[in-house]
Amino acid sequence: MTSITEAQVIEALENVFDPEIPVDIWNFGLIYRIAIENGTAIRITMTLTSESCPSAKQIPDDVKKRVMRIPGAASCDVEVVWEPRWSVQKISPKGREILNLDEDSD
Repeated sequence: MTSITEAQVIEALENVFDPEIPVDIWNFGLIYRIAIENGTAIRITMTLTSESCPSAKQIPDDVKKRVMRIPGAASCDVEVVWEPRWSVQKISPKGREILNLDEDSD
């Protein structure tokens, strides 16, 4: 049996979007941790831009659905946390490019 890699999980996460933001959740900096246990059980720790996010249920559900499409994935547990709080500094260079933000936009 082949173990799932972090790269496969990231690729899946790059296909999950907050409907209000044109950048995937990985490059927007909403994913804090990816853990792969026993090669097939994925645990993701993530946040949202605010606790009142209208997509607070939809986004974690989308994460789980996308990750479970990875061949060999046995389970996916998604935990939403509020600390540390999300900030603009967490956006990746690719995300900044998509949003047309420069380095001084923090």
